[in-house]
Amino acid sequence: MAKKRSTTSGIEIKEVYTGPSHIVELPGEFPFTRGIQKDMYRGKPWTMRQYAGFSTAEESNKRYHYLLSQGTTGLSVAFDLPTQIGYDSDHELSEGEVGKVGVAIDSLYDIEILFDGIQLKDITTSMTINATAAILLAMYIALAKKQGADLTQISGTIQNDILKEYAARGTYIYPPTPSMRLITDVFEYCSKEVPKWNTISISGYHIREAGSTAVQELAFTLANGKAYLKAALEKGLDINVFAKRLSFFFNCHNNFFEEIAKFRAARRMWAHITKDLGATDAGAQKLRFHTQTGGSTLTAQQPFNNIIRVSNQALAAVLGGTQSLHTNGYDEALSLPTEAAAKIALRTQQIIAFESGVTDTVDPLAGSYFVEALTDEIEAAAQLYIDKIDAMGGAVKAIEQDYIQQEIAASAYQYQNDIESGEKVLVGVNKFTQSEEAASNVFRVDDSIRQMQIEKIKNLKNKRDNKAVKENLQLLRIAALGTENLMPLIVSSVENYATLGEIADVLRGVFGEY
Repeated sequence: MAKKRSTTSGIEIKEVYTGPSHIVELPGEFPFTRGIQKDMYRGKPWTMRQYAGFSTAEESNKRYHYLLSQGTTGLSVAFDLPTQIGYDSDHELSEGEVGKVGVAIDSLYDIEILFDGIQLKDITTSMTINATAAILLAMYIALAKKQGADLTQISGTIQNDILKEYAARGTYIYPPTPSMRLITDVFEYCSKEVPKWNTISISGYHIREAGSTAVQELAFTLANGKAYLKAALEKGLDINVFAKRLSFFFNCHNNFFEEIAKFRAARRMWAHITKDLGATDAGAQKLRFHTQTGGSTLTAQQPFNNIIRVSNQALAAVLGGTQSLHTNGYDEALSLPTEAAAKIALRTQQIIAFESGVTDTVDPLAGSYFVEALTDEIEAAAQLYIDKIDAMGGAVKAIEQDYIQQEIAASAYQYQNDIESGEKVLVGVNKFTQSEEAASNVFRVDDSIRQMQIEKIKNLKNKRDNKAVKENLQLLRIAALGTENLMPLIVSSVENYATLGEIADVLRGVFGEY
């Protein structure tokens, strides 16, 4: 008897799928299973981003200019861990981490260097930042103002998704309630001042990287999305306005058809979630998402195999209807991507876009018995999780009760067991191995970067108007004790060159740490 087969989420795959397709909707129509635009990539290709940032702002700026020269159509900024958790480079807890997994940003001065020679009005920028998202967005807005840009026209995304930090990643600072306040303050501020900015990128990527299945990634991400919708509604915001500026960030792993079906199911489910919460504008019902290929699927063994893995994942993301895509470098299991690896990753997207033909029609796999059935099954399985989370009181309560964390951990444990037992094949790892590995160049960041950043901070504090900084931070502290929107005061603080750590410390003093 033939062995049963299933997706990574445990959905059994039939040997053959038969029967008429039940899909009658068209792309661009509710509930958007087939895509959020009627012409999709026939009208405009997805945004080709390359996630980049390392060392100092000067070094990262060089990489950004290189990527733009190679055809990247949007920038995606990686920040180092101190920046992500609100510490300046001179803080004792920053030692050993400055510039390592992203660029070190201590003040508006670093942002000015990071985007030197790049007009913010001409690009879209995605910033993978959460606990300090309001501060980094304030710096970006301050720079746009200095460049003379029309703030109503600048566009981009901040990740700003703190719930997945509690559930899967860990770079949170404040307790959940004040963290949600900061997020809704950003929603409110941007809807008036920076209306084209995507105020949150609700992330399934890190949930998947932590070990979840595709179904769990979908369910937990949409449950978090519901929590943000409800928090904004409780603040009195109009769902038909703020929901248009929400976006999502999904992972794409190796199971080709499961990933495509996941994306199709996500659009359909979100359309119904927003409609049920009162959205009547089609723009507020559409799920727009960025995709990054699976970092945890990359192997240090036989790293060139990762080029094929990334190609497979990128194609699935495109067939699933992504609006934006980042492709990983083949060497990222070993180090930050080298320039050569980043170029191959970008060329992968360009070949899919301009040579494969898959962009010539919208949702080309629609009507496939397999894909349609799998879309339905993934939706049903994800809905079971969401119903359980709703019964617990929503995503925040489920996280506080450790439910989501435990579900992810159990899946990660099972996945690792399957690899070690050989039940799941990883080419070059537990099958088709070789005794000698080809040497691979790796990219390392020097620890001397921290001293360079410390000198910058010293010089900045000697030159800036410290009285104005102190006054701004005091006003921010008073406002944090009350209920007013904090974004205008954060913008004013960064414009006076208060550092990221100084601003985060004021909020720590009021909100506490989690």
